[in-house]
Amino acid sequence: MATITLKGNPVHTTGELPAKGTKAPNFRLVRGDLGDATLLDFAGKVKILNITPSLDTSVCALSAKRFDAEAGRLAGLVVLNVSRDLPFAASRFCKTEGLANIVTLSDMRDRAFGRDYGVEMIDGPLAGLLSRAVVVIDGADKVVYTEQVPEIGKEPNYEAALAAAHTALAAQAGY
Repeated sequence: MATITLKGNPVHTTGELPAKGTKAPNFRLVRGDLGDATLLDFAGKVKILNITPSLDTSVCALSAKRFDAEAGRLAGLVVLNVSRDLPFAASRFCKTEGLANIVTLSDMRDRAFGRDYGVEMIDGPLAGLLSRAVVVIDGADKVVYTEQVPEIGKEPNYEAALAAAHTALAAQAGY
C-alpha cells in the first residue's frame, strides 16, 4: 500500500506501482469506442501510462496536454491516459482540447488495472478513483520508470518520465 496525500491529508492506495525491471502487468481497459484495449495492443512500442484521477480536474488536464504534445514529437512512443472517466467524457475532453496524440483508456469495467498497478485509492474523498502516477514501459513490456506522485494535486515529473521514454526508444533503436 502506498500513502499519498490530497491537500496534505493521507490517502492510501491498494498497493505499489510495478517494480522497475519487471514485466508490466497486462490490462484490459476500455477505449473511446467502448472496445477493449490490452497491453498487447501496444506491443513493440514504448508506452507512457499517464494515470490520473479524472480528466475533469485541472492537474489531470495539464498532464494530458503535456504528454500529448510530447507524444507528437517522438516516433515509436504511445501515451496512454488511464483513468476511470467514462470513455465518452475522455473522448470529448480530447476533442475539445484538440488532443490527438494520446490514447484515452478507462478502467470503468472490471477495475482490475487500479488494483494490478497499485493505484486505486481506497480511502479519502477520491476513494475508488486512480491516483496520479506515471509508468514508462519499454517495447518489450518491461517497466523502466515509475512515479507515484506523492500529492494528488501536483503534476508528475515530466522530465524524468520523458527521459526514461527517450532511453527506452534509443535502446530499442540500438543506440
